[in-house]
Amino acid sequence: MTGTNSSRVSRASARELIEAVVDPGSWYGWDEPVEITTDDPDYRADLERARERTGLDESVITGEGRIEGRRVALVACEFRFLAGSIGVAAGERLVRAVERATAERLPLLAAPASGGTRMQEGTVAFLQMVKVAAAITDHKAAGLPYLVHLRHPTTGGVLASWGSLGHVTAAEPGALIGFMGPRVHEALYGEEFPPGVQNAENLMNHGLIDAVLPLSRLSGVAARVLRVLCAGGPVSGPAASAGPAGASGAADLAGPATSVGSAGLSGAADPAGPAASAGPAASAGPVASAGPVASAGPAGLSGAAGVSGAADPAGPAASAGPAAPAGVSAAPASAPIPGPPAAGPRVPGAEESIRASRRAERPGVRDLLRVAAEDVSPLSGTGAGEHDPGLLLALARVGGTPCVVLGHNRRSARKDETADGPGEGQALGPAGLRTARRGMRIAAELGLPLLTVIDTAGAALSREAEEGGLAGEIARCLADMVTLPAPTLCLLLGQGAGGAALALLPADRIVAARHAWLSPLPPEGASAILHRTTERAYEVAARQGVRSADLLAQGIVDRIVEEDAAEDENGTGDGIGTQDENGTRDGIGVGDAIGVGDGIGTQDENGAGSASPAVVSQGEGTPQSGSGSRSGSGSRGERAPRSEGASRVGDASRVGDASRAGGAPLTPDASHAPDAFLSRLGRLLGAELAALRAQDPDERLAARRVRHRRIGLPR
Repeated sequence: MTGTNSSRVSRASARELIEAVVDPGSWYGWDEPVEITTDDPDYRADLERARERTGLDESVITGEGRIEGRRVALVACEFRFLAGSIGVAAGERLVRAVERATAERLPLLAAPASGGTRMQEGTVAFLQMVKVAAAITDHKAAGLPYLVHLRHPTTGGVLASWGSLGHVTAAEPGALIGFMGPRVHEALYGEEFPPGVQNAENLMNHGLIDAVLPLSRLSGVAARVLRVLCAGGPVSGPAASAGPAGASGAADLAGPATSVGSAGLSGAADPAGPAASAGPAASAGPVASAGPVASAGPAGLSGAAGVSGAADPAGPAASAGPAAPAGVSAAPASAPIPGPPAAGPRVPGAEESIRASRRAERPGVRDLLRVAAEDVSPLSGTGAGEHDPGLLLALARVGGTPCVVLGHNRRSARKDETADGPGEGQALGPAGLRTARRGMRIAAELGLPLLTVIDTAGAALSREAEEGGLAGEIARCLADMVTLPAPTLCLLLGQGAGGAALALLPADRIVAARHAWLSPLPPEGASAILHRTTERAYEVAARQGVRSADLLAQGIVDRIVEEDAAEDENGTGDGIGTQDENGTRDGIGVGDAIGVGDGIGTQDENGAGSASPAVVSQGEGTPQSGSGSRSGSGSRGERAPRSEGASRVGDASRVGDASRAGGAPLTPDASHAPDAFLSRLGRLLGAELAALRAQDPDERLAARRVRHRRIGLPR
């Protein structure tokens, strides 16, 4: 147990915690029974054993009680139930509890103890973090307090979403709190995470949590904090409108009540709310439902494109948008399809797409702007002294539509560049996400559409990232994206691994390239959790439903853009005009970084010459590229942070595309004719951005909220 003295760590059950916190006899549970619906026999057996061991039907308990006479809503994880992991049923239970607390104007206390996303349910379970974060954001926007007590252990997506959004956050002594669990880190890299980093005391010393509190003191401190945050409200009735977000003067709270958690999956709380200062309107009450949703079962366990209980984001959010050009698949209007259409494009398997997305030659966000954008003005860093080469921020006209662009900078290879990092990804640290939030604020303040481009092997995994609050930045990006008043369009361009990808995903519309994918962890990490080996990575990815086809069937993605540019090379692909294959518009040359020499914050620092040599031993692997999460650049003498995608298991991207084995036909990928693909993609994105901008803002924002609220619900 990395950095944790297990003898000091309590592991009270969820029920024991509730009994210790609420007034005797005041607990009233809100949970309705959840059925097991999965067809996967191994997962069903796991669920049945967890139920027998804990006496619970899921990994979370929700309800209300009184703390010193005040009504308070509580949600707590039970770690003994599949490591407190959050699947579709648990996510829906959490959201309903938060919505009920908001509707009844109750302060909310959350006590997570979780390994994060439930790997057996895959990507659709991963996206539960979006809807829970959205519900918490609405709760806070309604002027209601949200307190968090992080228990041992709290890692993964739970820490990077609802575990990191508290107005005030404490943790139990010695608790393991971190972005990635020690077992996954050791499986991927063959070494333990640096000791002493992922524990409650270290996080408090770095200003990431407010207090270290044993369970015996939690009730008294919570009561004192609520006397301030619920100022003016009756002690015995529903909480009144909350006071200030801080709890200054509380003897047991060390430092301001403004930060939470550790890097990647434990981060700082943001009492100021989302980056868009306008924030959402107060919730009008919970979304109507007809009882608890049944467990959706493992995502894609049958290998089909669809998933039982798949999400339906209220249909395509931009139904009034442009018609799909040739080479673009639109989201189905009815049930998920089990495979590719009879006469449609070949649907690649998960392994083929993951390997294609990791090719060094695959184009990235800089190539997209070079080919498909005009009037590009790169912006450098957070504007407050931080820069991260893993995140590109620019102002541009994409496909003719002005917008703010945020993208993971994978540094696609060109003939004059080395291969020390392209294809595998640039590690993304907390400064990169703070840069992203700067872009969100610009879009909100100026009413510009926001285009996010996902192409990441994962977030930086380092002491600097943990102590710099990466998890909290992921959580705050989620909160900002779901409430941002500006039109939002997400392009899933390549790799979509972990919290670094999720942070830029919530949007009005989501478009995916054919070989793009989205996963709770790099496939090797998921394999390590489920099978204690990285050797079954592609098998796990196939079951988890990570492919663009799976995402389309689940209603997570609205369109798929085929990567075969052959039919577009004569400008006939979508009727929106011919592409520019030279990519030299607006003075952005083929070999140049965006805007080099224009004095507007060039992007040549994007790891060129600063990253350490690639470290890929046999593996699927991301090299140790990128930089320290605080400085935004690394020197040759420093150890660069690893990213979630870096691993030591068999890589095909370095030795040729293994999916060619056996003579199997390959689905064309963008690396074969990148400029033609990007030109066609740019025209599509421009049309989508223009359509979103033309929509009524209130209707568009309402549709976005419905979209994310319905993730994982039956269609």
